[in-house]
Amino acid sequence: MQVWKEYQLQNKDRFLDELLELLRIPSVSADSKYKSDVARCAEAVKEHLLAAGADTAEVCPTAGHPIVYGEKMVDPSLPTVLVYGHYDVQPADPLNLWHSGPFEPVIKDGKIYARGACDDKGQMYMHIKALETMAKTNSLPCNVKVMIEGEEEVGSVNLGKFLEDNKERLKADIVLVSDTSMISMETPSIESGLRGLAYMEVEVTGPNRDLHSGVYGGAVANPATILCKMIASLHDENNHITVKGFYDKVAELSAAERAAINNAPFDIEEYKKDLGVSEVWGEKGYTTLERTGIRPTLEVNGIWGGYTGEGAKTVLPSKAYAKISMRLVPHQVSDEISDLFKTHFESIAPAGVTVKVTAHHGGEPVVTPTDSPAYKAAAKAIETTFGKDPIPTRGGGSIPIIALFERTLGLKTVLLGFGLDNDNIHSPNEKYDVANFYKGIETIPYFHKYFAEGFNK
Repeated sequence: MQVWKEYQLQNKDRFLDELLELLRIPSVSADSKYKSDVARCAEAVKEHLLAAGADTAEVCPTAGHPIVYGEKMVDPSLPTVLVYGHYDVQPADPLNLWHSGPFEPVIKDGKIYARGACDDKGQMYMHIKALETMAKTNSLPCNVKVMIEGEEEVGSVNLGKFLEDNKERLKADIVLVSDTSMISMETPSIESGLRGLAYMEVEVTGPNRDLHSGVYGGAVANPATILCKMIASLHDENNHITVKGFYDKVAELSAAERAAINNAPFDIEEYKKDLGVSEVWGEKGYTTLERTGIRPTLEVNGIWGGYTGEGAKTVLPSKAYAKISMRLVPHQVSDEISDLFKTHFESIAPAGVTVKVTAHHGGEPVVTPTDSPAYKAAAKAIETTFGKDPIPTRGGGSIPIIALFERTLGLKTVLLGFGLDNDNIHSPNEKYDVANFYKGIETIPYFHKYFAEGFNK
């Protein structure tokens, strides 16, 4: 619609400036010292929703960080789209690896560098500006409800209760989420599935205090050494996960389904070059696209213990720790996998140490139907603005609340992401292309248009 395009062109500089202001707020949900900043960001999102034309918008308290909810109701007889996103961001550590301040956004070579640029402030804000585009041009073809939370990066621990308590208010026909990626701007895609997650922390304890490594080394089990050995045993020589029962419920795809996944454009040499690695790694018998989309994984996210400061300290540590995440596929269940891991890890602890395993948070894998009216509307919207049909892909990441939406609200989800795999989300120098930001604002209104048109067909 030309009226949308004109409005977006007239306001594009303001749209970008507003996003940069949001990125300057260090809304790190995992760190309590940023609590006031998280609250400040929630308030800012609410004000942006109201300015965009929402009938109502409010900051809803939870037991943790608040949820921002707003809506624009055109006509109860029209379909309703529930937009979900999150305004909280990952911690910026390690700070010394950033080329610029993580909360001092800069634009370089057409890319916005800042924590949250892609995950998820940039993508979430596209929806607010798309709503503004439609509301201000009197061309909104459906009802829009918007729910932006502040705890996605810490497991959405309070979102479940919010959904339960607000089922009536959140009634909709589809959930629309932009917190995923596409292959490229030249090869657009839509993720049709996401892996689940089981996130664990392990603690290995040896002696009752740190010891002198010269006096006691070789005579007392070193928790750091033991932990490394235990972690190393979690994969066999084929990089197959050794946790007993881990694969029991894994859904195996047919040869045709696997072939379809591998038909997506992928250059293994470019992949290795981009990552600075000489070779890929993973479960034997599967391609890189399969390993990152349809196979479960187990990865160490962090490991520490003993002395890690500057210089030397000859210490045999009393404790060693690690954080471990497992990505899950249909039909694995996060609680079951967490229990299997705990039982296994405790069973392989040698004499001389004790082990504590804590489950932090998890979520279930999801597969979204590609033959639904909502998916077809998203595909048509992509085709309209990109000039080519999108490729369906499976995402390697996890958005635990997608399964929660279906279980609690009975709603399917469309994953209309505009990020790129090399956007460094969760890493230093996170980025989001300005072109992707604008393309999302251009595309999202077409989703609403085509969804409304096809809803009653």
